Amino acid sequence: MAGVTPGFPTSNQEYDRMEMLQAFDETRAGVKGLLDSGIQKIPRIFIRPYEELLQESSTYKRANVQVPVIDLSEIRNPDRRKLVVEEARIASVTWGFFQVINHGIPLPVLDGMIEGVREFNERDSEEKKKYYTRDNTKSVRFSSTYDLFTSRTASWRDTLTLSFSDPDHPTDRNELPASCRESAIQYSKHVEILGNLLLGLLSDALGLQTDCLKNMECSKGHRLHCHYYPACPEPELSIGTGKHSDAGFLTILLQNQIRTGLQVMYEGQWVDIEPLRGALVVNIGDLLQLVSNGKFRSNEHRAISNEIGPRISVACFFSGPLNEAKIYGPIKELISQESPPLYRDVVLSDYVAKFLSAGLDNYRALDYYKF
Repeated sequence: MAGVTPGFPTSNQEYDRMEMLQAFDETRAGVKGLLDSGIQKIPRIFIRPYEELLQESSTYKRANVQVPVIDLSEIRNPDRRKLVVEEARIASVTWGFFQVINHGIPLPVLDGMIEGVREFNERDSEEKKKYYTRDNTKSVRFSSTYDLFTSRTASWRDTLTLSFSDPDHPTDRNELPASCRESAIQYSKHVEILGNLLLGLLSDALGLQTDCLKNMECSKGHRLHCHYYPACPEPELSIGTGKHSDAGFLTILLQNQIRTGLQVMYEGQWVDIEPLRGALVVNIGDLLQLVSNGKFRSNEHRAISNEIGPRISVACFFSGPLNEAKIYGPIKELISQESPPLYRDVVLSDYVAKFLSAGLDNYRALDYYKF
């Protein structure tokens, strides 16, 4: 019957959250599977806590403010590069976010990546189920809400994760889903180049050698988190991705042209990051705030649900050599008597394990490492 999904209690039944989470996870069909079943109202696991919804009514969305947009077209011109470095520095200090245009990734590559994610998610559910897993060691995995069992609210999205985290042992191309194999490989190559270019600009913005952050292996390996946000019957009650800051060094986000989705917190208010055709969103992660000794800002952001969809985004995370016991701390050149270290050193593998063990809505990485 439309509107009723087997295994999910209706509103007049006792609410057993863990049972409901388990039932949803065992379908292996994700949020899109719920929508395809004909639901008219979202299951309770997707409804945000009352106090959060109440607070939402007092957190105004700010209009007529946009994150900085930086043109990278002439960065090989020394004078222009100085201006771009300064623009990136100001954006990283104030917003922790900016968009880049003329970044060198061809538009067909961007469009191909979006369409590959769409095709994967809109294929028969049995095909997607082959990749469904909660094993974070898998280089290719499909799931709905990585922190499903630890977060307060299940996120209204499905995610295909493609890991390119070990340059010495690259993912076998045949492991990648056929629907997005070629597009993901092409996009991965281009976004890795852009990631290193941006880390060079940010190194310059910190007054360091251009290759400083790259030499620290901040860009060693990367992961593509391909998010698919279906239309939601009750968007005002749900969330696409809850409020959080990114745990890694740098994130580059590609999004399709659904107007409302990504929001960043700025001066106590949520600001929409409206997609620009061909642009990419860049944001500072917690580890970059840590190694910059707080000079750069890792800012909170979220993705809201929509009654239209799907919204598709591809987040490329540069988080360093995740499986290694590499130690990161404030860069020595950025420490002085006037600017003492704000954070303790972290062992990357321990840092990642702590992140994965907590719900996204409860974890604030830098709080654990402050002096």
